[in-house]
Amino acid sequence: MASFDFAIIGAGPAGEAAAHKARQRGATVAIADRLWFGGSCPHIGCIPSKSLLHGAARRACGEDYSWQRASERRDYMVNRPSNADEPDDSSHVRSLERAGAKVFRGTGRIVGRGRVEVGPDGGRETLEARNVVVAVGSQTKVPPIDGLSNAHVWTNREATLARELPRSLLVLGGGPTGCEMAQVYARFGVPTTIVQSGPRLMPSDHPRNAQAVAAGLRESGVDVRTGVRALRARAGEGPDGADVVELDDGTTATGHAILAAVGRTFPIDDLGLEHYGIDPSGRVPFPRDGRLRIADGLFVVGDVAGPELHTHQGHYQGELAVRMALGEHVTPDYRALPRATYTDPEAAFVGLSLEQARDAGVDAFEVVADFPKTAKGYSVEATTGHVTIVVDRAARQLVGAAMACPDASAAIHECVVAIKARLPIELLADTIHAFPSTSRAFNELFGDALTQLAEFATGPRV
Repeated sequence: MASFDFAIIGAGPAGEAAAHKARQRGATVAIADRLWFGGSCPHIGCIPSKSLLHGAARRACGEDYSWQRASERRDYMVNRPSNADEPDDSSHVRSLERAGAKVFRGTGRIVGRGRVEVGPDGGRETLEARNVVVAVGSQTKVPPIDGLSNAHVWTNREATLARELPRSLLVLGGGPTGCEMAQVYARFGVPTTIVQSGPRLMPSDHPRNAQAVAAGLRESGVDVRTGVRALRARAGEGPDGADVVELDDGTTATGHAILAAVGRTFPIDDLGLEHYGIDPSGRVPFPRDGRLRIADGLFVVGDVAGPELHTHQGHYQGELAVRMALGEHVTPDYRALPRATYTDPEAAFVGLSLEQARDAGVDAFEVVADFPKTAKGYSVEATTGHVTIVVDRAARQLVGAAMACPDASAAIHECVVAIKARLPIELLADTIHAFPSTSRAFNELFGDALTQLAEFATGPRV
């Protein structure tokens, strides 16, 4: 029986990061995955969706950018040959093997404390490991809607890998995946509807971001419906054979393809976690709280670990779990975990909203800039968007920031660092920002925040 310092189940971004970090530290590693090494992100997630968004944006600006061109560019990005249905993950395998990891194709399962069975059915091998890292990712949740199983249902896999445009698209779910894919297909001329059961799109994002993204989708031609829930589906009963979904407000929505984007599920039921005293059945809530070490010698990283679902979170957790296992006194810190949605406009958020800060007992206030009225906003003829900061009055520090505007996914990182390092507002207000960049809006915001702090310090006390 082969023995390793780490046995990693799942080779997505979190598992890969753990394997490479362990090898950098001289630890021995075995890593297994049942599907793609590299995980969903480079094959049916982040990379193909951003490639398609790029093509859709160029088309929206009037360029002759066809779906065929966008599809071919996407195939290049996911390493999918023109005569193949599946992306090729061999570069990820080679990278792990060059690093010195032992790679197994097939399912990994815990069969005892410190013992993992890996490989395809019929050719399995049992490994001993000082540390087991579970990095199995997540899967699309298909909602239990009556009749939906008979309809033409897409997951993010079909949405990001499609080579032919559907005649129409119905998106169920208004999170980042649903919003990004709705804008892609609408901008390529596909009649697109997005249905969100809650009162707004992107419910886990900042409310102003949700408002700006909804405006951007409508401008792209998307029929945005919020506050309505799908009740049942009727396959092929709509115009030209489209599937029909009945909604709880008495209306219907149709699509020749229905993209399920209502959330994710976590494949932990058959991993053997019970050998570590963990109940995966759902009777006891699985601890998706981001703690990483959930039993002695057992770590969970990536989507299954929580607290959110981000590739960058998984990469961070994979490396951190290895450092913890090798004796470093480190703990996860999610105070400055950035979120980004790559629609037009982009939306980014870090830390707490004003409401979240106050709910946490922080004496906070916010300062808001209307992005179209900033120098960058005027330059790009923006019609929507904002830049918002949230300040802890007592600590005189930034505790949150949100923005919906061009370059938001990059500009937000100034606030990520500020929150992570607990930088004082005085330092941020004294920082020079290039004019007329998106980040230049922070000059005014941090300056206004400093003024409000001064007024509070010298004002009358009740």
